[in-house]
Amino acid sequence: MTAAASHALRFDTGRICLDLVATLGGRLSEEPVEHLDGPERLKDWLFGAGLVPHGTPLDAVDGGWLARFRATRDLLHRVVHTEVDGQATGADLERVNALAATAPPAPRAVRDADGALVRSLAAAPDCGALLAQVARDAVELLTDPAARGRLRRCEGETCSLVYLDTSRGRRRRWCSSEVCGNRERVARHRRRASAEPRA
Repeated sequence: MTAAASHALRFDTGRICLDLVATLGGRLSEEPVEHLDGPERLKDWLFGAGLVPHGTPLDAVDGGWLARFRATRDLLHRVVHTEVDGQATGADLERVNALAATAPPAPRAVRDADGALVRSLAAAPDCGALLAQVARDAVELLTDPAARGRLRRCEGETCSLVYLDTSRGRRRRWCSSEVCGNRERVARHRRRASAEPRA
């Protein structure tokens, strides 16, 4: 797998659990792109996803955390895809339920230096508690018929991402118009150009 140096973390799928799944890009390509390529990137993802407030010390995040988040990502990928395909998920669904059983981090409202209320955590975040928050999001998504009905699989050729389609008319085709949509437009242009007779 290649490093994610040229790709930013994505937070555009509509749900935290799907954003975690999106941290492995191009699953259907020959070279998937690993966006969680180290503990620092995991910290970036935790802040970006809003699981922990910015400025929260994350000194405990290490390779063990990274392995657990990647394993959960792969689990959620399987569960979401089997749900989109209408198949039973069995043991994987039980693993998600087990993860969700742990209490997520307790939030607190505290005053910042300017006197405004901001979110903080009652204690240093623990890996299991943060994974529980992601798993609970997946449980809520998969048990909400309206949300589940808006799940769409990206039509990008090498993309396996699933996103929540909140577009008008529910006609969104790609996880990202700028990424997969642009690739499809470029590929379509190349096919047309190669099919045109040459003078």
